[in-house]
Amino acid sequence: MQTHWPKEHNTARRPFVTVFDKMIVLDVLKTLLSVWSVIVVIIVSRAFIRILDKAVEGQVSNETLLTMLALKTVITSIELLPAAVFMAVLMVLGRMYKEQEMAAVASAGGGSGTIYRALFLLIFPLSLLTMGLSLVVSPWAEAGMEKLLHRDKQSADIRGISAGKFSEYSHGDLVFYVEHIDADKKMHKVFVQQRSKGHLGIINAQAGRLVDLPTGSYMIFEHGERVQGYPGALNYVIETFDEYAVQIEAKGAALDYPREAMASADLWRSTASIDIAELQRRCFIPLSILLLAFLAVPLAQVSPRGGIYGNIAIGFLIYFTYGNLVRVSHAWVVNGTISSTVGAMGVNVLFLLVGAVLLARLYGWQWLMLKVSNKVGQ
Repeated sequence: MQTHWPKEHNTARRPFVTVFDKMIVLDVLKTLLSVWSVIVVIIVSRAFIRILDKAVEGQVSNETLLTMLALKTVITSIELLPAAVFMAVLMVLGRMYKEQEMAAVASAGGGSGTIYRALFLLIFPLSLLTMGLSLVVSPWAEAGMEKLLHRDKQSADIRGISAGKFSEYSHGDLVFYVEHIDADKKMHKVFVQQRSKGHLGIINAQAGRLVDLPTGSYMIFEHGERVQGYPGALNYVIETFDEYAVQIEAKGAALDYPREAMASADLWRSTASIDIAELQRRCFIPLSILLLAFLAVPLAQVSPRGGIYGNIAIGFLIYFTYGNLVRVSHAWVVNGTISSTVGAMGVNVLFLLVGAVLLARLYGWQWLMLKVSNKVGQ
């Protein structure tokens, strides 16, 4: 029996983005934002404690704390994005397996290709965005932090002076005491003690202020006296002055950027193994998003009576193994133990094979061979 459709009838074309695709993308995106924000806050909080320690020691000014926190958050967010994506995919797909939503998808004819298609509608654009963040934004943030640290290091000996307390710098060799600081940051009733190679100098002044001149920064004291000499000796020099200026010596004038702060274009032009390894490290971040999402699909399968936490624990093990192998590969490329080509492809190819094994375990080796033969035949 043949069915004759009217000429006006046209079979409906499948939309590019289906309802299933939208459901997967929205669920993964919401879970990703939640997981990402939690782990970034945890890691950044620990890093911020170290920055606060530097601020207490006078190495970082209070004015730059929030800026450094923002830059550190940007860097950490980029580095932790692959882990957040991996955990988000495991959690969403694991829940769908547990609630038998995947069984409904399979009964409707949907297989791994349907899941990967829906998942990579989000993952692929996200990896492209991460590529730009890793190659451009991350080194920019690293360079910004180095500039702030370098600027604060130059003025470390005069930072943190507050009214009513003694402030020690240079391991106690420099001591400030200020009785009052007005709104114009002019200091009143200033006491300064400085030791240098056994030499002791003491300044008492009615007022003091910090002035930036073309020749450098100066601390200018007004209406006071200056005592110089060696402790235990009797040949002290006592001077009175109406105005006395002391130049603040700049420390470490040369700014040497670390490898992480170098522009990606400069790394691309370089032939040094350490520069090539750094460029590969930046490229691994977006590539790891694609690879870990590929691994998460077969890894997320759970029994309806089981829980998703066992697979999440295995996911943690796989992620940390991948991260450690990437760091080892990076070190080997720097040392010249392996070539840059092997360093770039070795770990990724290894985990692609792991993903193929997980897919074969999920669908069977015959299914995997059939898929491969169909692709080769095309």
